[in-house]
Amino acid sequence: MSFCPACGTGMTFVAERGAWWCPTCQVDRVLPPTPAPVAAPTLEAPAAVAPVSPLWTQDVYRLRKKALAIANQYWIEDAKGATLGYSRQKMLRLKEDIRIFTDESMTSELFRIQQQQIMDLWGNYAVIDSATNATLGRVRREPVSSAFVRDEWQVYDSWDRLVGEVAEETGRGVARKWLPGGALIPEKMTMTLQGVPIAKFDQQFKVIGDIWNITCLAVPPTFDRRVFLGCALLMSMIERARK
Repeated sequence: MSFCPACGTGMTFVAERGAWWCPTCQVDRVLPPTPAPVAAPTLEAPAAVAPVSPLWTQDVYRLRKKALAIANQYWIEDAKGATLGYSRQKMLRLKEDIRIFTDESMTSELFRIQQQQIMDLWGNYAVIDSATNATLGRVRREPVSSAFVRDEWQVYDSWDRLVGEVAEETGRGVARKWLPGGALIPEKMTMTLQGVPIAKFDQQFKVIGDIWNITCLAVPPTFDRRVFLGCALLMSMIERARK
């Protein structure tokens, strides 16, 4: 029922006249049509966002080399031992081209480490995102210090600017290089950016194989962790081969 807008009396609809009759006012009234109900807005599902690989977001990593393998095999693991990445070093190579995959199937490549020149005594390596071919950063082995004092690597950003280093404790480095049996002393290294420590690299003592524990301290959100993971892989692959 509709009610008269003038007196409030209930009105009767007269179909012949297409109007509402008010018995009190004794008049026909034409009321505005009732608006059609408005459907509730439909919320669109958010656009699918590619999941961020846990490889880039961990604060604790373990780099593990399989012992007694024909080819050098490495696993990057999280704090609970879950696999984040896998790499197998090529046996015959003119220059290092290290590929890191999601797992042992080697079907999905995450990033790679490429030596810049074939005759590269200085050890320049670019860390490259496999999906975009973008250079994330570069690491360079410091040959003089690494040979005589301590293992040391320089870290460059994607614009090829020197931004930090990964360096061994000097006293421990000298002991490892010059004392009898010093090669059995585990390495302890610190990564710094602009002089600020952001990560620790601790090698576990192993006669066979190789394990590195990496602990992030204060990694800037703009710094890609793959750069220091690449440096850890190089230290395990390259430095071990030279010893």
